[in-house]
Amino acid sequence: MDPLFIAATPTSPEVDFRFAEHTLSLKGESYPENAAAFYGPVIEQLRHYLAGCDGSSITVHVSLAYFNSSSTKMLFALFEALNDTALAGNEVLLNWYRDPEDDTILEFGEELRDDFAALRFRDCPI
Repeated sequence: MDPLFIAATPTSPEVDFRFAEHTLSLKGESYPENAAAFYGPVIEQLRHYLAGCDGSSITVHVSLAYFNSSSTKMLFALFEALNDTALAGNEVLLNWYRDPEDDTILEFGEELRDDFAALRFRDCPI
């Protein structure tokens, strides 16, 4: 499967999904005008990739400095897909990079850890 790369803009994050390497990265800020239009195709390709995973070890790097409520909903859909694949027998490591003084990002990460318990969550203050 071809990699998926979307360059960051001032309002949308960089998406760098290297499916052959089982490495997925989101980086930047996320408040696109239409979060569903931005994340919909990303989640669709992710689900297509995950459907072919069987006993894989997947590493996810997330470094988002800011995201709005519309992005939050889409991010939950993305993490739900990853959690489902972990429940199906794949190993998914989620590296959650954050500013150590950003309580909002910390709390969101803690919520992810609690809601998607099949993911191996690693808090990564930078």
